[in-house]
Amino acid sequence: MAGGESQTPVTLSDRELQIIDLVAAGLTNQEIAGKLEISKRTVDNHISNILTKTQTENRVALVRWALQWGKVCLNDVNCCILPNQNE
Repeated sequence: MAGGESQTPVTLSDRELQIIDLVAAGLTNQEIAGKLEISKRTVDNHISNILTKTQTENRVALVRWALQWGKVCLNDVNCCILPNQNE
């Protein structure tokens, strides 16, 4: 896959998923910090950890990964709710 995106599922915390959603929305680390009421340094650390876990090299590759794995919804793209396979 282009950009070094991971081909295997990755376990992310709720906070990491929240940060990915804000990155996908185009917020800077400083804006994310303000929105979540945490320090920019904490956001920097979260994003570094997320990039490592997802094997992505930058924010663009991270958003591509998040779209591929259904972790974010952008402008009604990738927003369908998949049926529960246990039903």
